[in-house]
Amino acid sequence: MKIATIKTGLASLAMLPGLVMAAPAVADKADNAFMMICTALVLFMTIPGIALFYGGLIRGKNVLSMLTQVTVTFALVCILWVVYGYSLAFGEGNNFFGNINWLMLKNIELTAVMGSIYQYIHVAFQGSFACITVGLIVGALAERIRFSAVLIFVVVWLTLSYIP
Repeated sequence: MKIATIKTGLASLAMLPGLVMAAPAVADKADNAFMMICTALVLFMTIPGIALFYGGLIRGKNVLSMLTQVTVTFALVCILWVVYGYSLAFGEGNNFFGNINWLMLKNIELTAVMGSIYQYIHVAFQGSFACITVGLIVGALAERIRFSAVLIFVVVWLTLSYIP
């Protein structure tokens, strides 16, 4: 009888981690606030920071063009990230692309949690890095390529290089 009680007690102890792991994910307010602050800082680095930095490195007659290119590509990447970028980058799929379940963010619930942060905050955080990366590339193309070619390049590069 004593051995059976010990075995039952040890078996129940072995099941405790499974019960803890089965708990639903809970969003942490501090983690969410930190991620929102980080997202805002990255966005501030993109529009005023990179646009003005590269505007100061080129000839005076091309400053307005540089500011326009950074701003328009920023907006383009934001739209593409919401339309299909996040779904292809973070959706469950193969090793190269994700799936299209989150196309236009349609199957993401408002209270969906990834780890300890809300999924929409994760979308914004990762999208801000997509924007700043494209801003850096546009700065490298300053005074070398036409604006229409920059837009085509950004769409192709984001889809085939950044997202996978």
